[in-house]
Amino acid sequence: MSDYSDYDEFGLFAENAEEAGLEWAGPPRVRRISVDIGGGRRVSGLRWGDGEPELVFLHGGAQNAHTWDTVALALNRPLLALDLPGHGHSDWWDDHLYTPELLAEAVAVVIAAEAPRAEAVVGMSLGGLTSFLLAARHPELVRRLIVVDVTPGTGDHPGKTAAIAAFVGGPADFASFDEILERTVAHNPGRSVRSLRRGVLHNARPRADGRWVWRYDRLRPTADGSMDFGPLWEDVSAVRAPLLLVRGGRSPVVDDGDVAELLRRQPTARVIVVEEAGHSVQGDRPVELAALISDFRTA
Repeated sequence: MSDYSDYDEFGLFAENAEEAGLEWAGPPRVRRISVDIGGGRRVSGLRWGDGEPELVFLHGGAQNAHTWDTVALALNRPLLALDLPGHGHSDWWDDHLYTPELLAEAVAVVIAAEAPRAEAVVGMSLGGLTSFLLAARHPELVRRLIVVDVTPGTGDHPGKTAAIAAFVGGPADFASFDEILERTVAHNPGRSVRSLRRGVLHNARPRADGRWVWRYDRLRPTADGSMDFGPLWEDVSAVRAPLLLVRGGRSPVVDDGDVAELLRRQPTARVIVVEEAGHSVQGDRPVELAALISDFRTA
């Protein structure tokens, strides 16, 4: 796709539905919002439906709110999907420091303004770590918590996230859309090219010089650049909301030791493995994930 002017971020939903085998009843009502979180910083997101959001979604690092599109179509209910700071249409921060602690405080402002009575928060990867902190420190905003393929143990061994880090830390720009898509396809051999093309359209843009760049800032998860999320286990212990962990069966990011620690700290938590999914369960098995979310929010 060489002419980016044809891109409509709300014009691809029919393709999402067709690929997932969902009935298409016409374009859903989706609008982009932007909320001032203070200090001149704004967080953007997508509000699905006309009613008050019943669910809030937080994506993973190097993703954006559109990663949840097929899940949202399958759920067919009012919800809010946010672009984390440094991602999508949200502001980038000058210090490039996007820790779960800082992200939790940022999204808390948005949820309080846009979805204060949401029934559940769903967070994947970086959004999942952020959700643990959000639930622990702002319990009034998290009535149920669904975390997708992450725990604070994710950073305790580089092998767990090596493939993800190699992809996200790769080239910063590309000569063409085809080149950036080719790299994405190589990283996701189990996904259709059509679905990955949609993802790249939502998550990249052409520069003025014609080269393509990602629509996310390079993450610096801690001040020293480390990936030690171990201290967040204390926040897991502090969560009082019912908790569901969804693991990707083909993902190395969460191991059995992580699950054991989670259950030691949250004995009533539920853990479900989606066998045919990798780390991005919402991309690999979106309809199955939507069903798990629906079941848990009414359990």
